[in-house]
Order: sequence, then C-alpha cells, then structure tokens
Amino acid sequence: MILVVGGKGMLGSDLLTLLGQRGRGVDLPEIDITDMASVQRVLTALKPSVVVNCAAYTDVDGCETNHDLAMQVNGEGVAFLAMVTREIGAKLVQVSTDYVFDGGKGSPYQEDDLPRPLNVYGESKLAGELNVQVNPDHVVVRTQWLYGLHGKNFVETMLRLGQEKDRLTVVDDQIGAPTWTMDLAKGIIALIDAGCRGTYHVADSGSTSWNGFARAIFAETGMATQVEPMTTAQLNRPALRPLHSTLDCARLTADTGYRPQPWREALRQYLVLRAKEV
Repeated sequence: MILVVGGKGMLGSDLLTLLGQRGRGVDLPEIDITDMASVQRVLTALKPSVVVNCAAYTDVDGCETNHDLAMQVNGEGVAFLAMVTREIGAKLVQVSTDYVFDGGKGSPYQEDDLPRPLNVYGESKLAGELNVQVNPDHVVVRTQWLYGLHGKNFVETMLRLGQEKDRLTVVDDQIGAPTWTMDLAKGIIALIDAGCRGTYHVADSGSTSWNGFARAIFAETGMATQVEPMTTAQLNRPALRPLHSTLDCARLTADTGYRPQPWREALRQYLVLRAKEV
C-alpha cells in the first residue's frame, strides 16, 4: 500500500485519484508529522510499503516570519518520517522544490547542482532533503509552480482576478515551468514503480514567466484581461525568489520512461477538466 501523507492537498488528492486501490491518504488531524509519536503510531499501524510526503508549509513569504514552524514541518517532520519508514522497511518519497536553488545558473538545474536557497522556505525544504537520507530507501522529487483542482494556486487566482479587473500587472522576470499536479503525480508513481532511489526533477516541459503564464491562462479561457509586466524588485515581497529556476527532467525520463508534457498543453487539459468540475 502507498500511503500519501497530506492526502487532502492539491498533489495528494491527485496522487490518490491515480493510485486507486493502491493508495491510502492521511492528513491532519489523523497524522501530525511534527509529532514523532503521531508518525510512529500511524505508520506502524498501517504498515505501508511506500510513504509519499505531500505535507508541507508552503507559504513562501509566511516562512520568513515563521522560521521555526517552517523548519518543524518541512525539515524535522521529514526526519520523523524517515526514521519510522526505515524502521518498518518502507520507501519514503519526499516532495521538494526548485526554491532550493538561487536561480543564477542560467540554464535548467540538474539534480546534482549545488543547492543555494535564497529564502527560509527553500532552506527548510533543503533541510527536508537532507533529513530524508536517514532512510536509504528514499526518493527526493523536486518540482515547481504547481497548480491543480484541489487547492489555492496561480491559475485560480488569475481567473478570479480576471473576472474582477480588465488589467493586471504580473512579474515577468521569474522563469520556470508551470506544472499540473496530475503530471507530477504521474511522475512520482513512475519513480515508485521503477524502484528508483535518489533525487529527481519532475516538472512539465518548457518554460515561461509568471507573466507569460497569466497571458496563457487568459488566452486559453478567452478572457480579454490585459497583462502588464513588472519586475520582482518592484513587487517587493518579503522572501527573495530565484529568477531562473527551470528543472532538467532528463534523469526522470531516462530511468522511468515518463516524459512530462509541455506546460501549455497541461494547462489546456487542466482548464477543460476544471470546467467539467465547476
């Protein structure tokens, strides 16, 4: 059985949809990964063969003022999961982020590039990457710019703002790959089924800016909202962001045969599915 921790979230929900009878989800209050006793109780009772940790504190700006909480959830919680999964002989899959990098490389990041996070969120997720190694049977899955049906995300924010305003201003100097959580979930399952270990990058292919992503959302939905450019410096958020953090996913394809689809095609499919759900 594959246990999805954080099963009510955006990624966890899609994982459970794809896993079907193979999967089971747990979330707060059934499990609290910052509590070793809670982790031990749930995992020893359920005895999964694989645990996928989708639980995280993902408020990037909030992490700057809540350093301890970020480290507890994204760092220490992973250590607890790693210790208990090692005890029960289960694989641990830890979901991480492009924010472990500083965005200065100038080309897509590979798995063995040196992490250099710019913010507390990235530091806490890097701590999780290090702590997962307590269990030798682990996979770190770095991804980026997620959106999906079951949580707050950039696509939903743009669609809401597009209904309210004729003109929006969106950052155009941060470059990455928008990634549908359904595609990420497929990549995670491919890694599990192939028996992979180590670090992998999983993101939809191609790249764009947040500004380009916003324009694509409005183009695909036929909305006339105009999108103006601005710089990250002008936005002036509490947490620094990497400016160029696309991920090279060649290792994923080489080891599993799974090739994530182009981000624009994924967006199109998501919007069709979303229209049916609404």
